Amino acid sequence: MSDANARPPAARPQDSTDTPSDALVALAERLADAGRQTARHHFRTPVAVDDKPDASPVTVADREAESAMRRIIEETHPEHGIVGEEHGTVRAGAENVWVLDPIDGTKQFISGKPTFGCLVALVHRDRPVLGVIDMPAIQERWVGAAGRTTLFADAHGEMPAQTRACPSLDAATLCATSPGMFAQAEENAAFERLRQHAKLTLYGGDCHNYGLLAAGYLDLVCEAGMSYYDFAALVPVIEGAGGVITDWQGRPLGPDSDGRVLAAGDPALHAQALEQVAT
Repeated sequence: MSDANARPPAARPQDSTDTPSDALVALAERLADAGRQTARHHFRTPVAVDDKPDASPVTVADREAESAMRRIIEETHPEHGIVGEEHGTVRAGAENVWVLDPIDGTKQFISGKPTFGCLVALVHRDRPVLGVIDMPAIQERWVGAAGRTTLFADAHGEMPAQTRACPSLDAATLCATSPGMFAQAEENAAFERLRQHAKLTLYGGDCHNYGLLAAGYLDLVCEAGMSYYDFAALVPVIEGAGGVITDWQGRPLGPDSDGRVLAAGDPALHAQALEQVAT
């Protein structure tokens, strides 16, 4: 998105050891391609739905997509670790760890809605340095890497992604996947404080919200109950587009984060939102 309200992309400075190579960026896109192909193959077909122990749904598409991505990693970088939503963790102590969510938004997927995504992250020494948000059904993709500007690609081509300026909560569009994700009383109260100050609040979207924030169409995303594989890929995408993404205390997101995520396109807006949700 490029208009008078767009913010110039501004990735934060990185150490050279934290900057992914072109080959790793290409590999991340290859993994997302594999996830997209599998998801599209099964989308809007009669797939069986199983319930996990936490009652969240899972399908053959989730499992096959992650298996395809894991095979590529094992073939290309068997020394790298993998954290996957469906098939667990291997080599968790590796310097470089891939964090995979093959279908983010399985409820959307099984309902025939196109706003599910595939998330691919590379974490270097517990810091997310490379992330892909891929939307298989609508064929949109954001690629963020430390030290680089986030790129957005769709059927029309590829362009830099830029967050938009919005320094005031009363002018902000706020998104969350569901009001039900704020399961704890203090989470619900914190989100309600934030919602009351925002201009507009929308629900739904899953990982697509973060891509839209990076592209300058949304201003805030506030969520809770997220797992590592839900947010690791989002960090480089948001930061590389000029935004800020942290937990509700303003701390960097990592493997030990509590699952509460606050992303903003404008750093000044992020600071204001933190005042409402920090506990």
